Amino acid sequence: MALEIDLHCDMGESFGIYSLGNDQAMMPHVTSISVGCGFHAGDPHVMRQTVALAKEHGVAVGSHPGFPDLIGFGRRKMHISRQEAADYIIYQTGALKAFCDQAGVALQHIKPHGELYQMAWHDDDLARGILEGLAVFRPTPIFLALYNTLPYNLARQMGVRVAGELYADLDYLPDGTTTIKKKHGAVNVAATVDKVLKMVLENKVATLDGQEITVQGRSICLHGDNPRAPELAQALRRELEARGVKILPLHAQSFA
Repeated sequence: MALEIDLHCDMGESFGIYSLGNDQAMMPHVTSISVGCGFHAGDPHVMRQTVALAKEHGVAVGSHPGFPDLIGFGRRKMHISRQEAADYIIYQTGALKAFCDQAGVALQHIKPHGELYQMAWHDDDLARGILEGLAVFRPTPIFLALYNTLPYNLARQMGVRVAGELYADLDYLPDGTTTIKKKHGAVNVAATVDKVLKMVLENKVATLDGQEITVQGRSICLHGDNPRAPELAQALRRELEARGVKILPLHAQSFA
């Protein structure tokens, strides 16, 4: 069976008069997006516009719920209960799903944002709360998570469809987790393409300390606020397809 991979980007993170990301330029080159739902970024109008843009380009839509931390872009730690975590997922994803329903677009996946995502790697209650929130929705969305982390493994135990995520433009640590950047600077496109090819074709990635670890994933995450993100997305798609990799959204892949 040919390898299948999703090209994915976080979008819809503008709000009010503030414009973030590069959604218009990125949308033609990806197969899935995760949309900010108003807590860390985004607002109702941006959510509606982003869903409409995704529909226009045939791109699958998921939610990107985070901590209620607009001023810190969801990248500051908050200590919340398991029930609060579930409520945050339901509240934010429910709002996005309403816009998806309005546009006639399916809600493909849920991917937690920022510190809500990272803290769940080491917090069983937080991970369970996120997955309990996800389980409310019908049909149940795919859970997009970093391979072999606590939420990823817990989702598998619970019978939730989970897709591993590979990060093109973030550095990996020896435990398989990644580092969050406050701002995504320019990347070396050629080096990043080589990194992604190794992850997809060999399931290996180099860590910050020079080790090589095993990774698995069905979705490659790109950050649209990177100045060279559109160029990187085009190059990745070209090089992956040249090696026989099928570029497909998660819902169209064979595991789903």
